[in-house]
Amino acid sequence: MTTPLFRQDAYLREAAGQVTQITSEGGIILDQSVFYPTSGGQPGDSGVLAWDGGRIEIATAIKGPGDAIVLVPSEPLALPAVGTTVTQSITWDRRHRLMRVHTALHLLSVVIPLPVSGGAISVQKGRLDFDMPDAPEDKDALDATLNNLIACNFAVTDEWISEAELDANPGLVKTMSVQPPRGLGQIRLVRIGAGDDTADLQPCGGTHVANTSQIGRVRIGKIEKKGKQNRRVYLHLED
Repeated sequence: MTTPLFRQDAYLREAAGQVTQITSEGGIILDQSVFYPTSGGQPGDSGVLAWDGGRIEIATAIKGPGDAIVLVPSEPLALPAVGTTVTQSITWDRRHRLMRVHTALHLLSVVIPLPVSGGAISVQKGRLDFDMPDAPEDKDALDATLNNLIACNFAVTDEWISEAELDANPGLVKTMSVQPPRGLGQIRLVRIGAGDDTADLQPCGGTHVANTSQIGRVRIGKIEKKGKQNRRVYLHLED
């Protein structure tokens, strides 16, 4: 098991960790991780591991068996031995841009209140696939509404509910293709706004900015037809 430090603090850039396993493919598993593993359309973090007498670049992080997070080295260099204490550092600018895009996509699902059939996130843009037979008539109006929501400076927080509570509120799940992970008894919700001013509330395991003001201005890009019932909507960071 790897303790996901990024879930406790998405702004944590560096932390100690102890090597618990080296996989047969040369991946590194630590007891705790600031590296977010690829999942839910969000890419895994890159960064560096350093220890007494060694250093290695990490290309990405992926999910391993159970709750393990596997760090994938960029090159086949010497690895730290099991039991070694390392300092793990993520590539912060890349992570923060992914957080901005991810949070903006939550708001895009508010501006276009239709079921989501897929999505992807990168450092400059993201996209959601909607169950939307016809393209929006006024893309500029969507763009303006989305940026107005971002400018509301909503706080972004998380909270936990039971699986039974989620089952009693199925409307919280917007994404048809990716269901919240089950089996642990608790489901993480990400809330944008607070109380009566909540703009969005949905299950999500990714990393997000603490306030929508950190997203910056965005632009809605291409809207592509992807089958009879689906439209793919792209969103771009403007800076």
